Amino acid sequence: MRNKTRWGWLMVLTLALTLAGRAQAAKLKIGDAAPEFSALVGVDGQKHSLADYQHAKIVVVVFTCNHCPVARAYEDRLVALQKDYRAKGVQLVAVNVNNLAADRLDKMKQRAKQKGFNFPYLYDPTQKIGRDYGATVTPHVFVLDGNRKVAYMGAVDDSMAAANVKTHYLRDTLDALLAGGEPPKQITKQFGCSIKYE
Repeated sequence: MRNKTRWGWLMVLTLALTLAGRAQAAKLKIGDAAPEFSALVGVDGQKHSLADYQHAKIVVVVFTCNHCPVARAYEDRLVALQKDYRAKGVQLVAVNVNNLAADRLDKMKQRAKQKGFNFPYLYDPTQKIGRDYGATVTPHVFVLDGNRKVAYMGAVDDSMAAANVKTHYLRDTLDALLAGGEPPKQITKQFGCSIKYE
């Protein structure tokens, strides 16, 4: 009987945590105004805000980190994406909110230099921006249109392994928005390492 009671409480706790995670992820909806951010320190030593990118046609906010193998698998793809779309008016901004030793600013600077990041990589130790966006994993993508409304949120593409990608969600979204249309899919299921909220 005691074991059944334990299992019952465990199931209730698991359900509560799952629902809490969904509530956090569902906080931001397609068409909502993007949460502002300011004074986030980047690996360049400068403070950054969303307003700094006011001239960009589209801003892509990607929550990522250093230690996660899934996030690492996407680094080269994000570098390539920024290279391919910069001249079209797209600005990618990477944000880390984890406070693990491997994810702090000093390690972020090393990682950005090692991988040749061609986009801002910002750190928010308060984790406020992650909570404001409802980011749950690394990587988790939010595409902001010209009016800084959320046009897409979810995954970069459909496979951690670049060779197995069949659908390029983020690139398809950018192409559609730049052409004046809507993304083929506005929401996809993000996957990766859970963000370590405190």
